[in-house]
Amino acid sequence: MLGRWVRFVIAIALGAAAGIGYGWVLAPAPAAEHAASDLRIDYRSDVVLMVAEAYASDQNLAAALARLSFLNHPQPAEVIQEAIHFGERYGYSDTDLQKMRSLLAAIETLTPLVGTSAP
Repeated sequence: MLGRWVRFVIAIALGAAAGIGYGWVLAPAPAAEHAASDLRIDYRSDVVLMVAEAYASDQNLAAALARLSFLNHPQPAEVIQEAIHFGERYGYSDTDLQKMRSLLAAIETLTPLVGTSAP
């Protein structure tokens, strides 16, 4: 009787090991390589909102810019503006929109005005 249980457990263990070996070594699933810039606008807007909330609490603009770099966009102000428009269209709260606008204003103070001449 004990021999049947031992053979049963050994068979289960060998089957599990064979399945794991096949899945991990012989035929692994392809890696999903997606960039953050491929996110839909609703997800990008949520990322911008999270960054704006963090900026509202710590007022660290360098950290906010570093966090926004996750989205791989050369102009962070454009991403924030898109997120604000999306939030206005889809009912983000006034508090959330204000946080994003504050972040946008802070970033725009760093960006030199195009077409103006410096003395």
